[in-house]
Amino acid sequence: MTQPASASATGKTAVLLINLGTPEAPTAPALRKYLKQFLWDPRVVELPRPIWWLVLNGIILNTRPKKSAEKYAKIWTPEGSPLKVHTERQAKLLRGYLGQSGQGSIVIEWAMRYGEPSVADALDRLKALGCTRILVLPLYPQYSVSTTISAQDAVSEWVRRNPLAATIDTIESFHDDTRYISALAASINAHRMDNGRPEKLVMSFHGLPKISIERGDPYYGQCLESGRLLAVELGLAETDYVITFQSRFGPAEWLQPYTQAALEALARDGVKRVDVVCPGFVSDCLETLEEIALECKAAYLAAGGMEFHYIPCLNERHEWIAALSMLLRERLAES
Repeated sequence: MTQPASASATGKTAVLLINLGTPEAPTAPALRKYLKQFLWDPRVVELPRPIWWLVLNGIILNTRPKKSAEKYAKIWTPEGSPLKVHTERQAKLLRGYLGQSGQGSIVIEWAMRYGEPSVADALDRLKALGCTRILVLPLYPQYSVSTTISAQDAVSEWVRRNPLAATIDTIESFHDDTRYISALAASINAHRMDNGRPEKLVMSFHGLPKISIERGDPYYGQCLESGRLLAVELGLAETDYVITFQSRFGPAEWLQPYTQAALEALARDGVKRVDVVCPGFVSDCLETLEEIALECKAAYLAAGGMEFHYIPCLNERHEWIAALSMLLRERLAES
């Protein structure tokens, strides 16, 4: 997506990485502030606004923050939220990788769609630095209205307030990029070198309401394609892996099979060891470190499984930062 502008051709070029978001602290007040922004986004919850306002402010924001804060407290680091820590490190490493390739003049910024640093603040910083050409990369490999388009909404809102500031282009997905797939495979193979092979590899993607797919969102198909390409790269047979969906919210039907239910079924079927990887996340966060590595592990073992391995996200792996660098360089060369 390109935003037209009368930016000067002599201005600087920048890349803005956008991740989902995180609270500022593992506390109920911080979670209330974060969830209020996140769950009020109509791209995330598509219910009529008056009805949803009553549910959100009358029920959810009075009950969920404390429970969510307890979950965040389990995975919080001395440096802060894992998602923020990894995103900041990725941006810093990317600057170095681009510098080594002779692209050190490209300015790298990062932002969170919800929480801080905000997309608007990051774009303001780039504007102040004289950046008139900005490439936006939402850090979601698979395209979805609720994530990719929501990030673009935040960018578009800034453009409306700064119509002549910069020419903006967006990479909308990289679900089938060979370097992203290879980076995932390298991570899994490195884990297997140290821990051996599982009976089943579970590829868990973030869930989405089924109705979103019925309305035309390509997310489900892109998840399946990412999983298929990863299996090919690893040399897996169809019986060696399963694709599942996690993080269901609310009573509506979401994409299935659900990750925890699938893990419990595998345990009951006699599968003694599973490895779980989350290809839809490039940075470890609450959904991977708490939901998968803690909750789903406990559920699998309680159902009779014997050995559960969570394979970390790409985070700061060399293969991922190198892939990210090449992806961005190619896109900048095209436009």
